[in-house]
Amino acid sequence: MIEIQLGEVGAQRVRLAISPLEEVLNAIRLLTRPGRAPAHARWAVANRATLTGLDVPELVTLVTGDRYFPDFLSPPPADRWTTVEDQLEAVTHTPDEQVSLEVTMSAAGRDSLEDLLVDPAKTRDLLTDQMSRCWDTLIKPIWPRLKDLLDTDVHYRSRQFGSGGIAKVLTGLHPGVVIDGNRFLMPTYNSARLDLDDRGLLLVPSSFAAGIGVMMTPPWQPSVVYPARGVATLWEDVPASTGDPLAAVVGRTKARVLRELGDPASTTTLALRLGVVPSTISEHVKALAAAGLLSARRSGRSVHYRRSALGDEVVASAT
Repeated sequence: MIEIQLGEVGAQRVRLAISPLEEVLNAIRLLTRPGRAPAHARWAVANRATLTGLDVPELVTLVTGDRYFPDFLSPPPADRWTTVEDQLEAVTHTPDEQVSLEVTMSAAGRDSLEDLLVDPAKTRDLLTDQMSRCWDTLIKPIWPRLKDLLDTDVHYRSRQFGSGGIAKVLTGLHPGVVIDGNRFLMPTYNSARLDLDDRGLLLVPSSFAAGIGVMMTPPWQPSVVYPARGVATLWEDVPASTGDPLAAVVGRTKARVLRELGDPASTTTLALRLGVVPSTISEHVKALAAAGLLSARRSGRSVHYRRSALGDEVVASAT
């Protein structure tokens, strides 16, 4: 376990942010470890061969170790709106000595990585290119869906700060997190102690993370990467036949959307109500509206949907 000692200053400087490159790293780890995250099984089966075809052996080997993989490959985001371009640019500016230190830590006991230690600048450029290719092929096509899920988690944790403070937030990140006075014990492979200073602590949700990860190698911002909430709903747009006759025709999620929209609601509200990511709800709402089953009305910056007369008839008939 890793022990995080908050301290009076550190406890006041906890923030949340999304890291696009963290999704790349955790997706690679998932694809190389079958069964690691059952919720992503269908996506993993479809993309395992894709990763092999990208021909990024150095990156794959480097980030799939049990103990540590380089922090410089996913520099902590400066704020919630950090883009993948911002992060890739930061990777290219990692000092040679930092690259050498972190690759050495990752390569410990693994002869296959020794070539990466010869020229840190060349290694940094090679890994940056491989990270970029993995982003473009594996993550970019599904990024809107992933980002919706991660944004929802960030908003949820932010509300937790108001209702229960940092203790409620940290103990809610993972069932294995333990609070002991002013310290928090994180369930990780390695054991270490992290005393927070005036940089505070960054919390980073990840849709592909299988467990808790802690970034604590200087000079990086101390960070905790944790599994985002709602991952089980991420691929829920696949129609599933159930005992509901309406679901058997339009699919389970569309049936739920239709039943919920007896009163007007925005896609964001509907997503929170049903526990489905907003991008998925948006796709279903557009399809139902195109079929004449929903009507839309703008209210300020939001669009509110509700069942049309035809939609009411369909739901009533199915019921």
